[in-house]
Amino acid sequence: MASNKILRMGPVALATAATNVINPPTLTGGTGLAGTNTNTYLVIRHIRIVNKTAGAVTCSFYIGATGGSVAGTEFLGTALSVAANSYIDWYGQLRLDPADFLTGLAGAATSLTFEAEGEIGIV
Repeated sequence: MASNKILRMGPVALATAATNVINPPTLTGGTGLAGTNTNTYLVIRHIRIVNKTAGAVTCSFYIGATGGSVAGTEFLGTALSVAANSYIDWYGQLRLDPADFLTGLAGAATSLTFEAEGEIGIV
């Protein structure tokens, strides 16, 4: 059995509307990762949100359907404030399967940048 491969996701500038940030690649596509593969899964171990502006900006992240921001699917804060010229780190273990989309939005367009590290494996 092949082992998981280490990978970096992003950086991605967050928009003001919920958009797909990461989705595991499949034969028909994926979000935030290059290439098409057989069905895969991701294990996210670290996420960093960077605020590159001179004012605090909020962000929200969700796990669910493509482009989703439905109540009950919140992950990593709802209107979480990132201080001016600063960053927030999250450490853990989050598995995303092909049907899972990590979506996110910021309080001000392109003020926050998303970056993550983890592993990719084959389902």
